[in-house]
Amino acid sequence: MARWIVMGFTDCADPARDAEYNEWYDNIHVPDVLKAPGVMRATRYHNIDPEGGPGKYLSLLEIESDNIDQTIADLRAHLGRLQAAGRFTDLLVDVSFVVYRELGSQSR
Repeated sequence: MARWIVMGFTDCADPARDAEYNEWYDNIHVPDVLKAPGVMRATRYHNIDPEGGPGKYLSLLEIESDNIDQTIADLRAHLGRLQAAGRFTDLLVDVSFVVYRELGSQSR
């Protein structure tokens, strides 16, 4: 099974509500996303350099799939159902979404 990383860069639409945005993302959105087929792990990061990078926040989704196009289509459909069910926030600003295939891994 091939391994993939999906990088999602996001911002909060209202900096005054940043804590609310992070509460939603960590406690509602991430658990919801982990229910999508092929998504094995989700990790979030905060950009500490406001001048660098495409977004204030980075989410990494680790995916296992032999058909990444179908898995991404399924993920997008899953996200659409979540949004239709009212499980999204108006604070989410999607900046960028990128998919990478793992070539190898090393540890020390």
